Amino acid sequence: VQLVESGGGSVQAGGSLRLSCAASGLTSSDYCMAWFRQAPGKEREGVAAKCSDSSFVNTADSMKDRFAIFADNAKKTLYLQMNNLKPEDTAIYYCAARGGVDWASLSTSVYDYWGQGTQVTVS
Repeated sequence: VQLVESGGGSVQAGGSLRLSCAASGLTSSDYCMAWFRQAPGKEREGVAAKCSDSSFVNTADSMKDRFAIFADNAKKTLYLQMNNLKPEDTAIYYCAARGGVDWASLSTSVYDYWGQGTQVTVS
């Protein structure tokens, strides 16, 4: 399984970015994907997750008002729309995936596959 993120970059505070994560090699139609982020010196934290069998999205409480994810199941692509970005959103953003659709978890430990990450810098 390969996950390829794109869409990162530098933006001024208050701006928006949309990240994309394209998955290849996921042979099952039942899977979950998620976005995580890791700021310098901090632990990786969950942003939002979604499974292929449901429209339900699990978004971290602190980000619900500014971040949203949506998916194109046919393309096995997950998007992260980030609005009103703040300097504290600066981090490397990672996409993750796993087989199965039991729960749209925000725990790093349940995901088997990870992308290389994309840098988001807000100034």
